Amino acid sequence: MKIGLHIVTWDWPGGTPSIGSTLAAIGDAAEHAGVTDISAMDHWFQMDALAPATEPMMEGYTTLGFLAAHTETIRLGLLVTGVTYRYPGLLAKTVATLDVLSGGRGQLGIGAAWYQREHEGLGVPFPPTAERFERLEETLHVCFRMWSDDDGPFTTKHFTLAETICNPHPISSRIPVMIGGSGERKTLRLVAKYADSCNLFASGLAEVAHKLDVLRGHCDAEERDYDTITKTMLSRSDPADVDAVVDEMRDFAKLGIDKVIFVPSGDPVAYTRSLGGEVAARLEDL
Repeated sequence: MKIGLHIVTWDWPGGTPSIGSTLAAIGDAAEHAGVTDISAMDHWFQMDALAPATEPMMEGYTTLGFLAAHTETIRLGLLVTGVTYRYPGLLAKTVATLDVLSGGRGQLGIGAAWYQREHEGLGVPFPPTAERFERLEETLHVCFRMWSDDDGPFTTKHFTLAETICNPHPISSRIPVMIGGSGERKTLRLVAKYADSCNLFASGLAEVAHKLDVLRGHCDAEERDYDTITKTMLSRSDPADVDAVVDEMRDFAKLGIDKVIFVPSGDPVAYTRSLGGEVAARLEDL
């Protein structure tokens, strides 16, 4: 089992002036700990369910660009890009730029978006759910086209691109795509059809097992090899309690979860350092 790191809060000691130096220290600690991926949220306001909306929140792709300059091996992506926040051609260009500047470590994490308050607060249209999912699938088609050698026009139901020029192309022969969420009818179908990885929002073993069964069914319908999809999940476990973390993750690994993405609490640098050593080694054995 691999280890990822997902950054969700920015109210760190030292306040705003220390955010850059703390983030750089997190990147350094993650590389030494054996973390394979770092992600941040794609939000403009902090999530109400986590903290007041007025708490600090950093723009996602600027954050990843900063991390690209302060890491050497870690894959970088958002968990996950809200499809409503950027026109798909511009998103494809942004992710391609991240991939080039990071030496081929970019990832496109994407989802249908949900946080209505920040849409309304910043004047961003918030279409109905069905339309957001249409835009999600069309955005994937636009990105694949932008990253191809065909720079001609491209039209979908919601988007018209007169030219799909993206120069320079990504360094990666294929930028990995993660589709976040656990919706059984739409989201997991899109995972089976397009994604290299998924992130399951599930509360326990039984629910994760069920979601994976649903995904397997969609893969069968799409004639997709289920085993080619990396299955990930979030964890807020305390890595200081090594035995408890390993015992918990052993059961998820048996279900087929390939990567656990830890969400730091407290001192984010110390938390990240604690993922290394015995935690990383024992999870790798799973």
